[in-house]
Amino acid sequence: MNKRRVFASGLAVFLLGCAFVVGQPIAPSWANFENSPKHIVDEVWQVINRDYVDTGYNKRDWLETRREYLSKDYATKEEAYRAVRTMLKELNDPYTRFMDPKQYASMQVETSGELTGVGLSVDVDKKTKELLVVAPVPDTPAFKAGLQPQDIIQAIDGISTKGVGREDSVSRIRGKEGTPVVLTVRRAAKVFEVTLTRAVIPIRSVRASVKKEKGQNIGYISLSQFTGNAPREMRDAVNSLLGKKVDGFVLDLRFNPGGLLSASTDIASIFLNRELVVSTADRTGVVEELRASGTRLTDKPVVVLVNGGSASASEILAGSLQDNRRAVLVGTTTFGKGLVQSVHELSDRSGLAVTIAHYKTPSGKDIHKKGIKPDYTVTIPEKILKTLKPEDIATPKDPQYKQATKVLLTRLTPPKKQLSATR
Repeated sequence: MNKRRVFASGLAVFLLGCAFVVGQPIAPSWANFENSPKHIVDEVWQVINRDYVDTGYNKRDWLETRREYLSKDYATKEEAYRAVRTMLKELNDPYTRFMDPKQYASMQVETSGELTGVGLSVDVDKKTKELLVVAPVPDTPAFKAGLQPQDIIQAIDGISTKGVGREDSVSRIRGKEGTPVVLTVRRAAKVFEVTLTRAVIPIRSVRASVKKEKGQNIGYISLSQFTGNAPREMRDAVNSLLGKKVDGFVLDLRFNPGGLLSASTDIASIFLNRELVVSTADRTGVVEELRASGTRLTDKPVVVLVNGGSASASEILAGSLQDNRRAVLVGTTTFGKGLVQSVHELSDRSGLAVTIAHYKTPSGKDIHKKGIKPDYTVTIPEKILKTLKPEDIATPKDPQYKQATKVLLTRLTPPKKQLSATR
């Protein structure tokens, strides 16, 4: 029941910049330990042996690694998991990593674009160590029930949240769609219970708005990560902005760590025809070219905002628009992750992310550890960074956005005709 999915993902989501696929469970090669913790070690080894791509990879050393780790006994799965993580360190690849079942399930939720829960953004209160409501998501069970920022969730189905930690509390709130969960809430001095019915909660990756700049309508779109729903959200946003008669677009990819490779090509197809988006090369040197689908929605000018937090799938999208002369880039050099990962679901529902390919931009540039240089470099001074608030992003107080709108307005204004020298 192994699944494989291709990612070009990043730092915040599950690892910096990866590309994600889904495949078949790897059958342990030694039948006598098929049901022991040791077989997870062998499953991981086999995936690496079959799929891993890296110029420093030495297959002879990796065979010796198998003998070393399979000669040991592991009393529990946790011991096997620790051994796997130690074994993977030998590859010296931060993007190839093991996830235990809980981590793997969390990664699946992050990249799917939706989860089943009540619609709360939460954290742990620093003083009480209980669960703190950061904000309810609009139009969700929590929002409709009137939960508010700074509410303290004392208990979930009667179980205290104190000292439990955010991840464990969140997993208790999540559950099957249509099932109830009872939250004990403290608001100031008042304590009350609220029963919520779990529902499918979309994870919004796209925010869009119309901004007026010197008489022009600018369509501003912020894309936070490349989830399964991101292409649909982007198409909806672009269509909505076109309906509002925008003259051009500013696409904000700053601090976007990446996500699904397919999402990056689908989103590129919103702005491109059938141009090349990215090319990948696997361990055998086989090159695959991924092209836009030919379903472009608009030919209006685009400026893309990037910075050092724009990684992997963000770099694929930004690089494709820049190389195809479809957009200009404003900001600072991107992170520089030119690798693609595949994520495998193993037999015990743990997961393995493994580097399976290198990629290049349409012009043939290898951006790994180099990043993409913007057409207009704009660094936000430290003194401005210290005072910049979330509400200041994409306003004249944001120097990178300010330059992006300036560049876009220049592209919207037709060049003045030269006056004839003849009288």
